[in-house]
Amino acid sequence: MKSATVIGSPISPYARKVFAACALKGIEIEIDPLVAFYGDEHFTKLSPVRRIPVYRDAHATLCDSSVICQYLEDAYPTPHLYPKDIVKRAEARWLEEFADTRIADVFAWKIFQAAVIDPGVWNRPRDKAAVERAVMEELPPVMDYLEEWAPAHGYIFGDISIADISIVPYFANLSWARVEPDANRWPKTMAWVRRLRDEDAFARFEKMGAPLVRTQIADHRRVLGEMGVKLTADTHMTRTDPRRGPLTVK
Repeated sequence: MKSATVIGSPISPYARKVFAACALKGIEIEIDPLVAFYGDEHFTKLSPVRRIPVYRDAHATLCDSSVICQYLEDAYPTPHLYPKDIVKRAEARWLEEFADTRIADVFAWKIFQAAVIDPGVWNRPRDKAAVERAVMEELPPVMDYLEEWAPAHGYIFGDISIADISIVPYFANLSWARVEPDANRWPKTMAWVRRLRDEDAFARFEKMGAPLVRTQIADHRRVLGEMGVKLTADTHMTRTDPRRGPLTVK
């Protein structure tokens, strides 16, 4: 049986990207549901930029969701998550990069951070003005671009690919920030997102993340354990005050 450990909270879209890839590849995972700001010193050794996820199996310890997903594709080629056609594969990789940079910047580090991370981790008030500004000014161009790519039926490149896996997790974080893009303005994108969020490889991990958004971070392992999630015996979570990583958005 294929098995691995993934360090990373189901709240994180980067972690859920890797969880989904593992699920589609048939890899059974144990999760250390770490919120990166609370990682211990050994976590810093595993992830020098103090970001999640970290993937570990019998052969490798890897950081960065894109590196991990490419490794999974090379190690377990079936089912493939990258299109076989060279042009489509390059396009899928571009969409993965767009997700991990621009979508992440707007959906995660501007909207979700102001609505959820800042109050939950840094004890700041929910910045409604920052959320509204990002929703009004920065979200629409991202959604317009996705509408150009979103398929009327199925998935972008036929089968579920790295493009779908990379983009869709961010929409759960939008929902948890109480932001829902207009389905009338972006109908193809929102229908495609709904199809994917209903797929088991996405839905089961989104279901894990949803209650954690409303739970004290110290209780995340307990809540997931009560849900029947397979957890690691040990954790890299520390109970000290949160720490910013070198790339953390302030």
